[in-house]
Amino acid sequence: MIRRLNPADRLTDRPDHSLVGVIRMPDAPESPARAIIKRVVGATAALFMAVVIVYLDRDGYRDVNGDGLSFLDAVYYATVSLSTTGYGDIAPASSSARLVNVLVITPLRVLFLIVLVGTTLEVLTERSRQAFRIQKWRTKVRNHVVVVGYGTKGRSAVSALLGDGVSPSHIVVVDTVQESLDSASSIGLVTVHGSGTRNDVLRVAGVPNARAVVVAANRDDTAVLVTLTARELAPKAQIVASVRERENEHLLRQSGADSVVVSSETAGRLLGMATATPSVVDMVEDLLTPDAGLAIAERDVEPSEIGGSPRHLPDIVLGVVRNGKLYRVDASAADAIEAGDRLLYIKKVTPPDES
Repeated sequence: MIRRLNPADRLTDRPDHSLVGVIRMPDAPESPARAIIKRVVGATAALFMAVVIVYLDRDGYRDVNGDGLSFLDAVYYATVSLSTTGYGDIAPASSSARLVNVLVITPLRVLFLIVLVGTTLEVLTERSRQAFRIQKWRTKVRNHVVVVGYGTKGRSAVSALLGDGVSPSHIVVVDTVQESLDSASSIGLVTVHGSGTRNDVLRVAGVPNARAVVVAANRDDTAVLVTLTARELAPKAQIVASVRERENEHLLRQSGADSVVVSSETAGRLLGMATATPSVVDMVEDLLTPDAGLAIAERDVEPSEIGGSPRHLPDIVLGVVRNGKLYRVDASAADAIEAGDRLLYIKKVTPPDES
């Protein structure tokens, strides 16, 4: 029997505040000691303000001892008032003192309690703040990268994106494993809890407005479903998918993937090369690491380079991208650089003595 999807289960039909827990906005980490110090400082500031107010208007208060209010009495009265203890041995007698108690001391008392005992209120405030941030993010997110699957492949893809200068706020991770989402959130990424095969989950992740989607699922059949769904939502987005077996590559391309990486075959090829030429493998890994040593990069051609040969440039050019198609540097079509071309070249990230 096929289970029909309840409309209430569709994430796209929910209001933004109900997506708290599904979408998680990254927060700047704060140590427990710093949080406690901030609370103590806030409570002390409220107490000091109350002491000053009472002491300045000490003539308007009545003490059971009848000897007037000293500064110590003002501290004592402010303390028992803000903590809601209230022994009644010191009380406002004049109209002005009573008015100050209503308009100032009482709000300070509430503030004092919120600062020290407001854990529940803090949780509610955090949820409201998250709901507001989610609403703001969903209305503004554009041209970002959605990474479906945050396993080994997904983490490596994110590391490469960050190494290429992509801001963490422009990367969204979709996964069903909470531990993986927590790991992604800890480095400043926006996360969405759910299956990438579901249309509504990808919509919540902003796939219709994304510039690229990275499909890093652990199973090939899952990768096909995610690619089909993503291509339906984002006809113009760049979709890059990973597949374990070469025989499934054509399925990913038919599903709408622009680029397909065969992970098991690529890893196996590197393993075979390492037995005879380990230095070649080291160089390949260096080229694939964007934040150290040498890296493969892509750039627009400069006006002075148009008409020239890519083989005569100071950069080590590997190929020319023209109208979305890659021509190797030894191809006849890449003999002369044309306006609008992009160059695939080897970029020096760090000096040789630092790499």
